Amino acid sequence: MKVTEHITQANGKPLFSFEILPPLKGQNIQSIFDSIDPLIEFKPPFIDVTYHREEYEYKELPSGLLQKRIVKKRPGTVGICAAIQNKYQVDAIPHILCGGFSKEDTENFLIDMDFLGIDNVVALRGDAVKSETYFKAEKEGNQYASELVTQIANLNNGIYLDEELQNSCCTNFCIGVAGYPEKHMEAPSLDSDIHFLKQKIKNGATYIITQMFFDNQKFFDFVAKCRAEGITVPIIPGLKPIATKKQLNLIPHRFKVDLPDELIMEVVRASTSEAVKQVGIEWCIEQSKELIKAGIPILHYYSMGKAANIKAIAKAVF
Repeated sequence: MKVTEHITQANGKPLFSFEILPPLKGQNIQSIFDSIDPLIEFKPPFIDVTYHREEYEYKELPSGLLQKRIVKKRPGTVGICAAIQNKYQVDAIPHILCGGFSKEDTENFLIDMDFLGIDNVVALRGDAVKSETYFKAEKEGNQYASELVTQIANLNNGIYLDEELQNSCCTNFCIGVAGYPEKHMEAPSLDSDIHFLKQKIKNGATYIITQMFFDNQKFFDFVAKCRAEGITVPIIPGLKPIATKKQLNLIPHRFKVDLPDELIMEVVRASTSEAVKQVGIEWCIEQSKELIKAGIPILHYYSMGKAANIKAIAKAVF
């Protein structure tokens, strides 16, 4: 079932969803099941599965020459989605990236998803690899998420890369895209960021999931700006509880997200790691309750493979 259909059929009852990471290469899928099992009681209509592109490193040979070596630390998105739908009868939503894919790769990925009966995808540009300062698309790949959305929408209309295909079938993907209440780190302004978000909707995206935020007012302001620009699709807030003191520095640095002073000081004053986790849980509970009170139809949690704190939040909210 499509995300938009889940929202409609809920008839105003708030829904709970979450995102998981594929396990590190060399691990099996049991770690995924272990992170999902404690959360199934809250009846998630869908579970997002991230995709991690291939990266590479250079290894110095005895001759002094450098050898390029491909590193792929988290494969398995396709298989995990199939396993989730088979085991839990819950919609699995794969992330699909511009980075690391040619358009042909993208088309074949989408065909696989369609064969598996997957109804939703989240279309993302993806980040630059560690060896690059700025994002660089693959040769014959999509440069922007808006282009990726167009390619998916074309498949929904039966338009494949090979124009000579006869009697081609249409896919029927519901397309999600990312939104940034505090703007994307590369965007010059929030207004310009929303301008390009509107283009993704125009190209065929049907819902938005936001980057994490810790101040609900920033989400409410973002939604208001989107609505003022004529964006009418559902906007799903993305939430993540603080779990370690290290994240006070990591999250602003990596995701360019502000942390409220009150939250920072509560974490700083926490004397144990368990106390830090509890601060993060309680803050996220309050965020969640306020969002539900404001009529937000579905909340989405970034679990990062850790179920315990998300379960505590869900138990208090849903």
